[in-house]
Amino acid sequence: MIAFEELLDRFAGLDRRELSRWVENRWVLPERRDRTWIFHEIDVARVELILEVRREFAIDDEALSLVLGLLDQVYDLRRQLGRVCDALAAQPPEIQAAVRQALPRATEPDTSRD
Repeated sequence: MIAFEELLDRFAGLDRRELSRWVENRWVLPERRDRTWIFHEIDVARVELILEVRREFAIDDEALSLVLGLLDQVYDLRRQLGRVCDALAAQPPEIQAAVRQALPRATEPDTSRD
């Protein structure tokens, strides 16, 4: 965990107003302690992601909000898929085989939207 000032020092080019705006926009969710924010490892990673996305794609705050929302959805879907895979692995072999057979092969075209 690191404090607000330490986080500013860690990332060159990150200023106080910008980081405060990210917290206000709820792009980063630090813990509030007394009169300062405490950033956990996940918050630091999120700040790094925001800086990287802005640097690589040169997008404004409105577009960044959309990108972060989409990335959050992708990460959530990955977590959910992991849970489904774990649940499937706990099933008897015949259930696992039936599910594998029901899934289309990766090389087959997806016709579900046609």
